[in-house]
Amino acid sequence: MENELNRITINPEVCSGKPSIRNMRFTVSQLLELLAAGMTNAEILADYPYLEEADIQQVLLYAAHLANGRSFKFIAA
Repeated sequence: MENELNRITINPEVCSGKPSIRNMRFTVSQLLELLAAGMTNAEILADYPYLEEADIQQVLLYAAHLANGRSFKFIAA
């Protein structure tokens, strides 16, 4: 999972091409905002039952890669 983010998708037809989770209309930034607001993983998963723990972990990994200026590979949506 280090270099592959198979749950993060970029599709021009979903959320105006913003990075989203598994091609759903739920963006990476939305999830990061929930985490930044102090919600726990358990609270997020309870409020958004279509999300999975692995989605949260990959969003955090994606953010870490961006912060470190690393490159990563996307799976085509």
